[in-house]
Amino acid sequence: MSGEGPDEAIPTDRESPVGAPVIRGDPSLTGEHAERAVEFDPEDPESLALAAETVRAFADNEAGADDNVLMLRGAAACAALVRGEGSYKDAAARAGEGVTVSFIRKWSRVHDLPQAIRRHVARGEIAPTAAKHIARLSGPDRLHLAWAVLDHDMTVRQVRSVASTVGDGTDIEAALADEGVTLGAFDLRLSPEVYCKLRRQASLDDSRPGELVDDALEGWLEDG
Repeated sequence: MSGEGPDEAIPTDRESPVGAPVIRGDPSLTGEHAERAVEFDPEDPESLALAAETVRAFADNEAGADDNVLMLRGAAACAALVRGEGSYKDAAARAGEGVTVSFIRKWSRVHDLPQAIRRHVARGEIAPTAAKHIARLSGPDRLHLAWAVLDHDMTVRQVRSVASTVGDGTDIEAALADEGVTLGAFDLRLSPEVYCKLRRQASLDDSRPGELVDDALEGWLEDG
């Protein structure tokens, strides 16, 4: 795993090959589904044909599907089809009637999310419908929105609203505040011993506990 320092150094896009079952093939995340994980190779005609078939089936069942792993497989097939065909339009045409460019685009973007976010989608902690809106954002904004979903139990409606507001040019912190969410604020459980030491040191330093935790964690994370 690479170290993560400042926001610009944190991966905000997919780093593994398109179509590779990195998350879907991890039994610690997907259980028995991992054995059935399919890799979609954009360079292999047979694999690309399977991707087109998978996208068709995925589009037909999107509305009623609630299987996060199935959603990730469909997203992988969409992304592989785009890579293999060269464009969203050609990918939609290859998938067949009823599959729109918009459908291909939004699920390809989910596949493009960094592993740190996709792991939570696989676990069911971020709904695929929320992931679609997170994926509309780029750079650190998509990470900030994903972590806010985890820490504040945001609804899909709220996620969609924040994504749209940020897309219109609003700062992510302000967009989250409009939904009653404070970026960077979440509950942290400490052992009584560490909690007591933290409170004591903060008092002696005339600081807030969060400031000491922030300073300590920043140094630790930058060291890898």
